[in-house]
Amino acid sequence: MVRVLIAEDMHMLRKALVSLIQLEAGLEIVAELSSGSDIVPTALAIRPDVAVLDIDLPGTDGITAAAALHTAVPDCRTLILTSLGRPGNLRRALAAHVSGFLPKDSDPDALCAAIRKVASGERVIDPELALATLDSGPSPLTDREQEVLQLAAEGHEPAHIAGRLHLSSGTVRNYLTSAVTKLNARNRVDAIRIAREAGWLNA
Repeated sequence: MVRVLIAEDMHMLRKALVSLIQLEAGLEIVAELSSGSDIVPTALAIRPDVAVLDIDLPGTDGITAAAALHTAVPDCRTLILTSLGRPGNLRRALAAHVSGFLPKDSDPDALCAAIRKVASGERVIDPELALATLDSGPSPLTDREQEVLQLAAEGHEPAHIAGRLHLSSGTVRNYLTSAVTKLNARNRVDAIRIAREAGWLNA
């Protein structure tokens, strides 16, 4: 019996997933959660075989939770469900040791088959999402540009970023300007949006 934890914040969708999986022989729902913050504590308590996580959860997003889960409960494999076809999300998911990555509109039979495959140690990645990720290419930003843009995305002003990274405010502004230019963005906010959608910044 494959013991499954479900984390999905939309009540109706979560109940539909639970009902669907419970109908399948060999699959058992052992926990259903609505917040990403509850995933690791619950998994530590009940030790599921597979965690099926929505990518966009309140508290802690699904990919961040998957990375924490890999460290805290390494025997539990994770499968991410996404309605966001952003190529960078797959890169982040693979870096977080996710075993499965599927769109939310996947066929129910395909989802249940994916849970079984993930439980047996296989990796299941939606082919279209994989191709989109390959087509998107690497980040054009340098490590420092990415670091500065990440801090800006978290709401920090250039003066604060400068103090944190031991740089001058002018140097920080230069990095931000360079990032905006390389991403063909209109401004800093647009650059952050582009980099996030490509998976070059954390959400």
